[in-house]
Amino acid sequence: MAGIYLHIPFCKQACYYCDFHFSTSLKKKAVLVTCLVKELELRKGELQSEAIETIYFGGGTPSLLSIEEIQLLIDTIHENYKVVPNPEITLEANADDVSKNQLIQLYKTPINRLSIGIQSFFEEDLQLMNRAHNAQEAKECLSMAIRYFDNITIDLIYGIPNMSNERWRENLQIAFDFGINHISSYALTVEPKTALYSFIKQGKYPDVDEAVAKAHFDILVAETAKNGFVHYEISNFGKPNYFSKHNTSYWLGKKYMGIGPSAHSFNKTHRSWNIPNNAKYIKAIQQGKLPSEEEKLTVNNQFNEYLMTGLRTIWGVSLEKIAQEFGEELKIELLHNAEKFINQDLLTIEYDTLHSKEEILKTTEKGKFLADGLASELFII
Repeated sequence: MAGIYLHIPFCKQACYYCDFHFSTSLKKKAVLVTCLVKELELRKGELQSEAIETIYFGGGTPSLLSIEEIQLLIDTIHENYKVVPNPEITLEANADDVSKNQLIQLYKTPINRLSIGIQSFFEEDLQLMNRAHNAQEAKECLSMAIRYFDNITIDLIYGIPNMSNERWRENLQIAFDFGINHISSYALTVEPKTALYSFIKQGKYPDVDEAVAKAHFDILVAETAKNGFVHYEISNFGKPNYFSKHNTSYWLGKKYMGIGPSAHSFNKTHRSWNIPNNAKYIKAIQQGKLPSEEEKLTVNNQFNEYLMTGLRTIWGVSLEKIAQEFGEELKIELLHNAEKFINQDLLTIEYDTLHSKEEILKTTEKGKFLADGLASELFII
């Protein structure tokens, strides 16, 4: 099984914290869509042995596409790839883009999952991040969306300067009250070359505080658990049967193809990425060329990636898989390096009784917030 990700590199305005590739000019939107179609056709041989089980429209802001453009891309995938019956098809949307009429039209397409970028239900947070929507639009969008879609996930950001623990709890409670079945939640991070980075350096905005983010994370974990969510990946919380199939495939090491400027692809042994430039991407595709670079993943790369993704999830890192795919010596080295973190109650070894008591290396509750750092400490260089 495999997935296809389509990067739609357009936004109405730039969020101060965002370092994804996008353009605020929509002039080339139509021609870029034709190039996405062309890239899908050019690369149809890459996944011929795989059935496509997930399709994900990401960005950028995919909800800026017309219904006809969305349907064209879905039809192109069905015409050129082997697609399972009823695949999970996700569309990312911003609250200010989704009208009742658009929701009705989306409901008539094969889109069966919406990912709505709420980020916060409070005006001061949205203004600090330069979001295009306001707090009222966030609530109105969800009120409409839940009438047409059952499978909805929302993004919420924590660790925002001046966000109190109480306001963070209120954010979560509003989401729970809407009956949302999945939440993706991330700490606000300050990436180089973003407006937020510049504002903090200039003293215009307060810097993020890791202690605040940790407190918000602990609240997030506790409150979602009380409301029936499973914390299945560090940043993702879903009720049973509502986990993201597409993102889960990333974490479980399945193949995926990224279409569009800056999109990444992975086939287990190689990783490739398209050029993050709309004009250069369009020119290359129109000439029948793939504007991408590729790297072969070394054994160490593959081992490190498995650690990074595995420790972020409830499925953890299989020690049996480590021994089978990377050798018994590497398994022994991993256990030796992990010992100090096990002693600090940051990592633990559990037994997966469903798979013949297979040993699984996982983060503890105490270690979850530190998962990425723990993984990097265990990397093989």
